[in-house]
Amino acid sequence: MAAGSTYTPIATTTLGSNQNEISFSSISGSYTDLVLISSVKVTVGATGLRFRINDDTGSNYSETTIQGTGSAAGSDRFSSQSFARIAFYGYPDQNNFGAYITQFQNYSNTTTYKTILGRANSSGGGVCALVNLWRSTSAINKITVYPESNQLATGSTFTLYGIASA
Repeated sequence: MAAGSTYTPIATTTLGSNQNEISFSSISGSYTDLVLISSVKVTVGATGLRFRINDDTGSNYSETTIQGTGSAAGSDRFSSQSFARIAFYGYPDQNNFGAYITQFQNYSNTTTYKTILGRANSSGGGVCALVNLWRSTSAINKITVYPESNQLATGSTFTLYGIASA
């Protein structure tokens, strides 16, 4: 294992006002993986949390999701979507900050599709885990996060880390 810190903070943002989306752009290709850690609340109701890579709005995303509330569980599979999810519907909501960890594996490789793993926990919605696939061999240099509906609420935080190779 390499000496020193493995997680290198690339960018951190705390929203000072409600926003439709947040983007990380000009992402360096010098790391092995990227990890986005978020604490998010929305302005109204409950909704899912989505992202796009490199402004790609084509049908290039697939997803498998498992979720549970403590009293119910479920799973879903989606193909050929124009977005990927950080969290399934009900995460986040207007009353609770949800905690999200999203790992973009092998993000700078230009010969393979990208796998993105996610975990979400919201006291209002339960827990979920996701596996996303972005069907592109392009290196990831931009990530845009946005809610399915409404806005990201003031106080939501996002930190993007680069993971150093071992």
